[in-house]
Amino acid sequence: MSYAKGGKQIEKLIINGGKQLNGEVVVDKAKNSILPILASTLLCPERCIIHNNPDYTDIRNMCHILADLGAGVIVDGDNLIIDNSTTTKYFIAPDLAKVIRSSIFALGALLGRFGKARVSYPGGCDIGLRPIDLHLKGLRDLGVDIQESHGLINCDASRIHGGEVYLDYPSVGATENLIMASTVGKKRKTIIHNAAKEPEIEDLQNFINAMGGKVKGAGTSTITIESVDQLHGTIFTPIADRIIAGTYLIAGAMTGGEISVVGCEPYLLQALIDKLIKSSCKVDTKGDKIILRASGKRKCFGFVETLPYPGFPTDLQAQILTMATICRGNSVIRENLFEARYKYVPELIKMGANVVVRDRTAFVSGVRELQGASVYASDLRGGVALVLAGLVARGYTTVNDIWHIDRGYRHIEQTLSELGADIQRI
Repeated sequence: MSYAKGGKQIEKLIINGGKQLNGEVVVDKAKNSILPILASTLLCPERCIIHNNPDYTDIRNMCHILADLGAGVIVDGDNLIIDNSTTTKYFIAPDLAKVIRSSIFALGALLGRFGKARVSYPGGCDIGLRPIDLHLKGLRDLGVDIQESHGLINCDASRIHGGEVYLDYPSVGATENLIMASTVGKKRKTIIHNAAKEPEIEDLQNFINAMGGKVKGAGTSTITIESVDQLHGTIFTPIADRIIAGTYLIAGAMTGGEISVVGCEPYLLQALIDKLIKSSCKVDTKGDKIILRASGKRKCFGFVETLPYPGFPTDLQAQILTMATICRGNSVIRENLFEARYKYVPELIKMGANVVVRDRTAFVSGVRELQGASVYASDLRGGVALVLAGLVARGYTTVNDIWHIDRGYRHIEQTLSELGADIQRI
């Protein structure tokens, strides 16, 4: 096995397009839930066990951060065992922070555990500026002293207090950081207004409460946290990954097959299901199972704009745009969250897609077919969109730089092969 600079594996996916996908996918647990949960284990000086670890590279990187801070991290089958009784550091090394955006979640947890923290600006997918000013403003409103210099953020929470925080925008990361910073310590009550409503935040609340915390209101725009003296260890199973579930539903819709995704509550994907039905797909639900039957004639679904939950998720924007490239008619996609999330579009155009991007809006005219090409992933969601394009393209498609995809999908080629795709990793 050879490695590129930074330890990334030099691997690619080769796809022979045109195969119909059929079958069932059991959805892995949610990356965007597990990452803040892992960060929140810093608040607890005892052992926590996370069931059904999907072993995405982002999760490995977060575990590296915890280990560097002094935690004991053990992988036991598909269980993650985190023991923060030995954690002593409150400084996240810049070389670890730069590879994963979610390193910033540890800021609130470190403040809750040690009363101080030093972090660098986080890395991750190159999809825009993604400023953390809302995180810092919220912490300052709670009395945290924050000094920024030379790319480092130094925080002192010795005077942290409760109170009401009003977020200018319902930021997921800011909401989660404020929850973690307010969970442990001297008796105080914190209320977050205009909080993000994403289901992953509710999962974080459930995990913290399982450790003995007192958080309520997650899933609504107002979250209340009453601090406790100390948390205890727990065993927890995170929710399923709604973005992975949506990706495979779109794959079924694009290839004209019948796909069932199991383990994800349908209401979490209602915004996507609505677009799939408009595109002539039949969608049935039964418990935590979503069954999609695609017709041979895909129609355009009109207008899509990304919004905070329960709106259409930005993490499915690239996938739905890729589907639009082979739907009859014209579609318009507006990206409201990240200004640089269309970097994958030139690669789709190489495959014959008709897409014009103006600022944050993409205008898509469906074409009869895409053609295989050698394309490059520039981020996680854009990378998986290129895989979807390869599934329906005529001839062979090579998707390079797939380490981006491995950040949030486990053995994607294996899952797609089991559904009938002709795909291999080399």
